[in-house]
Amino acid sequence: MFIKSRAIVLHTLKYNDTSFVAVLFSEEVGEVSFMVRIPKSRRAGGRNKLFQPLNILDIGWERHEKSSLQHLHQVGCHYPYVSIPYHPLKSAIALFVSEFLYYSLRGERSGGTLFNYIFSSLQWLDLAPDSFSNFHLVFLMRLSRFLGFFPNTEHYMRNDFFDLQNSCFTSAMPPHPYYISPSESQFIPLLMRMNYETMHLFVFSREQRNRLLVVLNEYFRLHIPNFPKLKSLDVLREVFD
Repeated sequence: MFIKSRAIVLHTLKYNDTSFVAVLFSEEVGEVSFMVRIPKSRRAGGRNKLFQPLNILDIGWERHEKSSLQHLHQVGCHYPYVSIPYHPLKSAIALFVSEFLYYSLRGERSGGTLFNYIFSSLQWLDLAPDSFSNFHLVFLMRLSRFLGFFPNTEHYMRNDFFDLQNSCFTSAMPPHPYYISPSESQFIPLLMRMNYETMHLFVFSREQRNRLLVVLNEYFRLHIPNFPKLKSLDVLREVFD
């Protein structure tokens, strides 16, 4: 079956001198990996640039269900970024988001609304003139809704602990080490109320933002198998520092 779809580049890995593996998240079938051949002509550089992390492509391929690696027949840029590749803070955020999505979406076989959420979020970041320092925090919190472990705030009370393992607030200290204290838990409902248009109204200190990044990384690690501590986390914190 021939499939045409929009797709977001998550990760690339060199296979040999003539090809590389590109992991994409497609609107039609979710995560899919492709073996991409590197042309020997001058076009090689341009083709490689298409597969930079978080690039949004139009692709077409003949899908083979029994093969783990597909082969592209068509590929082109769907949305050319105007600022993300050229703005140091946006580039650092994009690097972090691409690594986060690569591990979060492994095995995800549905694109649809999740793809549209990621696509519209990246467009917003690309076009935002300023006030985007909380983007990655809001993006990750809302991403958890699509992946099935959005925090339950129905019975939240001030001075509650937040149980990272069970995605809920509790008045008593959980009987395991995967929780955050009431002083930090208060930021979770705050994050859940934010959106891209209003997040500039909420001010976090550098220390609070860094701590929230660590907490969200741990939260995803608890709910997604084999989710690692991200290398880009330290890069992002250093850039914002």
